[in-house]
Amino acid sequence: MSADHFASGSRPAAWREGAESGHDPHAAAVADTTPPDELDFPTLTYRVTGRVARITFNRPAQGNAITSDTPLDLTAAVEAADIDPRVHVMLLSGRGKGFCGGYDLGAFAERSQRPDTRGFTVSQEGTVLDPRMQASNHNPQQQWDPMVDYAMMSRFSRGFASLLHANKPVVAKLHGFCVAGGTDIALHCDQIIAADDTKIGYPPTRVWGVPSTGLWAHRIGDQRAKRLLFTGDCITGKQAVDWGLAIDSAPVDELDARVEEYVARIALMPINQLIMVKLALNSALHAQGIANSALISTVFDGISRHTREGYAFQNRSATVGFRQAVRERDEAFGDAKRGGTT
Repeated sequence: MSADHFASGSRPAAWREGAESGHDPHAAAVADTTPPDELDFPTLTYRVTGRVARITFNRPAQGNAITSDTPLDLTAAVEAADIDPRVHVMLLSGRGKGFCGGYDLGAFAERSQRPDTRGFTVSQEGTVLDPRMQASNHNPQQQWDPMVDYAMMSRFSRGFASLLHANKPVVAKLHGFCVAGGTDIALHCDQIIAADDTKIGYPPTRVWGVPSTGLWAHRIGDQRAKRLLFTGDCITGKQAVDWGLAIDSAPVDELDARVEEYVARIALMPINQLIMVKLALNSALHAQGIANSALISTVFDGISRHTREGYAFQNRSATVGFRQAVRERDEAFGDAKRGGTT
């Protein structure tokens, strides 16, 4: 379909034509080349349907917990959607019982090499991502180097921030649980829609953690951010709407339909309009100092694991297991259940 066809004014609302197929007039010149509809990564899947790129965390047995692969996988998937002329909006969600339960500390104890999407092997051995180096840096009997900690954690924050800095809108669909590091991911999305009963919060502020991306105050304001982080308490998806963290919530059996209706409306918009609006609105967040908040919060997150209380929690975890230590952390607050992620 030629540009002249759109410019002539011969058809009503011509700018919306091809909404189902993901038509873009500029893509017609290279119609023989199609970006991938499907990509599979160690921690997530990527699927394009119409104008929507669906990025789905895919470690349901582990609560979609974050591993060292997650920021790389997320960045690659976001980039694939951002440069695809068919995609107008990204939808981020998780398979299984919840969106994301935080960091998988068990996985970090395993040495690994992963095939990168560019076709070569990225080795973690001998780097700040090597679990042996981090274990040494977290040894209470040895000197702690805060910048080794920062070099590791800031890498995760940059990967998660790809959602916010993407040109195109990102909608997060939350269900079950979105806690600890899972909120670091979700808060980088442009919009959040949650099941009414979703558990959302950052319990590790009780000991051994500070939200490393520093977005809570920017998203819900100073008072409400402090209300959550001074206690490590969680709110529900329905409360998240009242607090301005989410734009909508629904009963879990209605969540998919509610989200699909919304992303379909976004997908009707021209890509250039979406990019301009997102850039304009994000400029306010940048002016608020989100980069500075992330830097400070990432450093403090490292410090929190090297306090007297942080070492006590670490030693208790080594003695009785991380899950039990988390139960003990949370029982005084009345919400001790199962641990395993942070």
